[in-house]
Amino acid sequence: MKVILIENVKGTGKKDEIKEVKDGFGTFLIKNKKAVLYSGKSNEVLQGQIKTREENEAAHLLECKEIKEKLEKLEIVFTVKTGKDGKVFGCISSKQVSEELSKKNFDIDKKIINAKELNTLGTHLVEIDLHKKVVAKLKVTLKRGE
Repeated sequence: MKVILIENVKGTGKKDEIKEVKDGFGTFLIKNKKAVLYSGKSNEVLQGQIKTREENEAAHLLECKEIKEKLEKLEIVFTVKTGKDGKVFGCISSKQVSEELSKKNFDIDKKIINAKELNTLGTHLVEIDLHKKVVAKLKVTLKRGE
């Protein structure tokens, strides 16, 4: 029996693959909505879905590249409290960077911001994973406060 996998099936294949399986297993996959029976029509639907997904992915990638260009021109400045020898109290987190970006009309989730070691004065490059192929480098400056 030939089936088109709707989702990844361990030991059988990945989503959107066309596989030849034994009849009983094919029936099991179809009943559990993990596959559909292969036919000319189901193959056309699959190809249409793949094409739509690729177009959406290309549009998303282009949008991420545009956001990257804007972010790399930007600099965020934090005024932090320091001790007598210039050591910063605490550190700047991804959440704080995300909040500052939202004030500048960027909707960036804190989970994709890699703000590590922002605990020293000066300018730091913070990586933002906009897409698996697009990583923006944002300038974050920590300066001494009063």
